[in-house]
Amino acid sequence: MVTEVAGVKAPGGRAVEAARLVCAEYADEALYHHSLRSYFFGAAWAQARGLDFDRELVFVSAMLHDLALTPPFDSHTLPFEEAGGHLARVFTAGLGWPGERRDRAAELIVLHMRDDVAPEADLESRLLQVGTSADVSGRGLDAFDASFAQALVAAYPRLGFAESFVSLFRDQADRKPGCAAARLMADGGASRIVANPLG
Repeated sequence: MVTEVAGVKAPGGRAVEAARLVCAEYADEALYHHSLRSYFFGAAWAQARGLDFDRELVFVSAMLHDLALTPPFDSHTLPFEEAGGHLARVFTAGLGWPGERRDRAAELIVLHMRDDVAPEADLESRLLQVGTSADVSGRGLDAFDASFAQALVAAYPRLGFAESFVSLFRDQADRKPGCAAARLMADGGASRIVANPLG
């Protein structure tokens, strides 16, 4: 794993490595790289603004945030982000995290598919939103130096991510028509994802 990209570092420790290993095991390589890029985009956004944040919490949540799109963790009744929140609570219980911290990991994952959270209200949730939005659709990319984005994609190539992600979201939309992924697809999300300047 590349632990530093253009001066932006990933945290270390048992929880971080466990989350990374689980993501690498269950996600395909394109989704795994997306999860890592999501962390780095969020961390870079905070770093550029001099904001201190819980790096372990954001990293673990970034690694787990899309695992409910994969067959082993897919829910046929819950939106993927809500299923992902439950997965995060179970995973972090195994790490021995207290209930409040487990709830925070779940909250970050659920909120990444909701309306924007103000950083002053919940910085960590905002960072996961910033990171996933930049990487999925290119939203907010103008907040990042182009050299950082290039270095990040060089460290963690996209590997056809846009097309595979659209397919995952269309599947969610077809089976769960009331979910956030369905609303995104109905609102032209597929075109925005494929048009992401990152490729």
